[in-house]
Amino acid sequence: MKNTTCTWVKDTNPLYIRYHDTEWGRPLHDDRALFELLCLESYQAGLSWETVLNKRQAFQKAFYNYDIERVAAMTDQELDSLLDNPDIIRHRAKLYATRQNAQAFKKIQARFGSFDHYLWSWVDGQPIVQSVPDYRLLPNQTSLSQAISKDLKKRGFTFVGPVCIYSYLQAAGLVNDHENHCPFKNSSF
Repeated sequence: MKNTTCTWVKDTNPLYIRYHDTEWGRPLHDDRALFELLCLESYQAGLSWETVLNKRQAFQKAFYNYDIERVAAMTDQELDSLLDNPDIIRHRAKLYATRQNAQAFKKIQARFGSFDHYLWSWVDGQPIVQSVPDYRLLPNQTSLSQAISKDLKKRGFTFVGPVCIYSYLQAAGLVNDHENHCPFKNSSF
C-alpha cells in the first residue's frame, strides 16, 4: 500500500502513523503538552524518533505525565533511580535535563504568562506554512530555530540545540512542514 501521508512516516509502526496523523504539525498550545514534546525532542538527540515514540508511555510514567511542577521538584535520587528503568532511554544527562528544563519552563511561564505565549510569539501566533515537495529537501535547522535555541539556552534550558528546536517547531505546529501531497498539509486542525 502506497503511503499517502508524509513519506517519512514509517507505515509499519502504528505509533508512528498515529503520531503523524493526530499530533505532528498540529498547532499545540497546551503548556503541559508543549513541555512533554520538548522533552521527547531532547531525548531524540543521537537516536531515532521511532525509539523515542516506542518509549513514550514509559517516559510519561517516569515523569508524572510531564506535570511541570512535579518534574521541577524531582530529587537527584528520583532521577538516578530512573537509570535502572529499562523502558526509557537511560541517559543521565538527558534525564537530569528534564528536571532542569522543567525549572526553566516554569520561569518562562512566570515571565510570559505561559510557555505557549512565549513560544508562539516567535511566529506572531501563526504557523509558518512551507512548500515541501519532498521532506528530504528540508533543512535540519533554520535561523528561527537557531534564535529560539540561543534564547532557551540563555534561559537555562539544555539539550535544546537548533536541530532539536527545528524538529520541535515542526512537531508543535509552529512550522507546517507536512509534504505538499499529505492530506494534513492544508487541514484546519
